[in-house]
This record gives sequence, C-alpha cells and structure tokens, in this order.
Amino acid sequence: MLIGCPKEVKPQEYRVGLTPAAVREAVAHGHAVLIEAGAGAGAGFTDDDYAAAGARLAGAAEEVFAEAELVVKVKEPQATERRRLREGQVLFTYLHLAPDPEQTRDLLASGVTAIAYETVTDRAGGLPLLAPMSEVAGRLAPQAGAWTLQKANGGRGVLMGGVPGVRPANVVIVGGGVVGTAAARVAVGMGANVTVLDRSVPRMSYLDDVFMGRLTTQYSSAEALDELLPTADMVIGAVLIPGAAAATLVSRDQLARMLPGAALVDVAIDQGVCFETSRPTTHQDPIYEVDGIQHYCVANMPGAVPRTSTKALSNATLPFVLALADRGWRQACEDDPHLLAGLNVHAGQLTYYAVGKALGIDVISPALALKR
Repeated sequence: MLIGCPKEVKPQEYRVGLTPAAVREAVAHGHAVLIEAGAGAGAGFTDDDYAAAGARLAGAAEEVFAEAELVVKVKEPQATERRRLREGQVLFTYLHLAPDPEQTRDLLASGVTAIAYETVTDRAGGLPLLAPMSEVAGRLAPQAGAWTLQKANGGRGVLMGGVPGVRPANVVIVGGGVVGTAAARVAVGMGANVTVLDRSVPRMSYLDDVFMGRLTTQYSSAEALDELLPTADMVIGAVLIPGAAAATLVSRDQLARMLPGAALVDVAIDQGVCFETSRPTTHQDPIYEVDGIQHYCVANMPGAVPRTSTKALSNATLPFVLALADRGWRQACEDDPHLLAGLNVHAGQLTYYAVGKALGIDVISPALALKR
C-alpha cells in the first residue's frame, strides 16, 4: 500500500503524522511511503532522515493526496486538504467532528473513509491514540496557566508554588481522567494547592492513593464549582466525552464569582468547550479576556512541544497504521473491533453515533459500513 503523510497546515502545528522510525517500519512491511518535503521540520526531522528510512519525498501536498491510498496526519484536515480527499481513500488522523459540522459535511461529500484517532478504543475501555496527547496537553496545562497568571499577561500575578509566608495558587481541575491526572501531577509538582473534581468514586480513590494526600478530590457538581470558583486562581477544564462535544462546566454568569485575573485553561477546546466563554485560540495569540478572567484556549496544545508529541503519537498509532496497510481497512477493522470504533465516516455515511447526535445527522453502524 502507498502511505502518504503531508505537512500539517493548521496554524502553529509543528507535529507530523509519521516519524522516520515509523517510515522504516512501514517500508520493512513492504509498503511505499510518500512524505511531503519539509513535513517533519517542525518536529526536528529532516528530509534526509525520511529518505534514509526509505520514504519518497513529494514536492507538494497535492502529490501526497493524489497518490496515497492511506493518508496519515495529526490534525483534522483543513478546508484545502478536504478538497483533495477522494472516494476509496483512507484518512487516519484526529477528526473531532462533533463540534465541526463544516468538516463533517466535507468528509461526507468526499466519499473518503475516515478513521479518527480519538475514538479508537482498547480492551480496558480507554482511548489509546488520544491518551498520549492527553498526557502532553495535561502536563502543559498548568504551565500554560502559570504563564497566563503572570501580571504581564493580564493575570492575577500569583506564583503557582507561592513562597514562605505567601500561599500558593489554588488550582481547580475539572475531570480526573488522563488529562486531569497529568495536569494534577504537574500542578502539585509546582507547589500549587490542587483540587480535582470528578464523578467517579473509584477514580477519586485512585487519585487519593496515587497522590498520597498531596491534592484534594471532590465530587463534581454545580455546588462544588460554586464553592471553589470564588477562591480559584486557575481552573483547568479536563472533561472528555469520547467522540462527542465536551461538556460546558462554567457559565458566563459564574465568571462574576471568580477572582479578577484568574485563569481558565480549556484543554478540551478542540472537542467543544468546557467553559461557556471559550473559543479556540492559537499558540501565536493564546490568551483573551472575558469579564476580567483570562482564557487560555489553544486548540492544539501538544503542538507546542512537537518533537515529544510526534514521537509519543507515532508510538501509539504505528501498530494501527501497519494493520490498515497490511490488511486493508476493511479486514483490519473486521479483525479489530477497537479499530472499528475509530471509523467515523465511510462512503458518504456517518458511522459514529455521538457525532450524529451532536450534529443531527443520520448514522449507520460501523459493522454495516464494512459491507458497503
């Protein structure tokens, strides 16, 4: 199979879908790999690295999309890229369709078979292709929030760990999953006073055990947020509903209860909004203010550390890339129900229920799509 990897074109996105190491593995499996020239430069991989691994270099993205049977990316295809997709082609990347009706319509119109990283599952019920980027984003969130809290950036001017005689920052993390746990690890390490809200009692027990009393867990509810918001220096939104739009946790009315210059960090912004006042921002212009509260809502947070992120993502996606290339998407999905769970679009039909519910579009089952 011919596997193609174009350069990412989303603003300030420096990751790349395949590392040279992944290319080497694909070539060893008997596949050809076409990489757009310069695709890996942002992550520190040169064209020579890819050539040495056995890839053929393409001068432009058009060539990659025109020739590749399987297109491997990082971020959702942008409008210019969607126009290049075609029926019979397989797209393997993050999609986050639930909050993006325009992308969904374009993918349906293209006839492409689109498999989303974020809805591929594993035997434990986890999301193995989302987890590595959730780890990165979670660990970045307190760092980004700490920067946002600096006075020069419009924040309260509070140091995360305080100093002797001055209290540390109060950090509230809503969601105790992969993102929330990673965020808590860094925030606790920075010396902040951390509270994690979650609705799973077993998860809260796990966090209590792992952090050995260095943070507070509390059952997530509107009442709990009302109690915590007036003293929070930073709130990190870390709630994810697989494949669906993120839950809105903090309304605009609640901003009035917060401390002036407090920071909201919306890690789920690419899947919806955790805060009613959230809107996607970029690394180039990451912060904006609403009612005196600073919002950090960068939609591709892991793109800030592209080398780490690319390696972590490629480690997770490579077995699935090889399965799709070795067996074709139908057989690979038939053999692996967890990969089949990643199927979101096929031949003009939506195949993921949560997306259909969010956008009001009819859905067929992935199993039925295998027969079409």
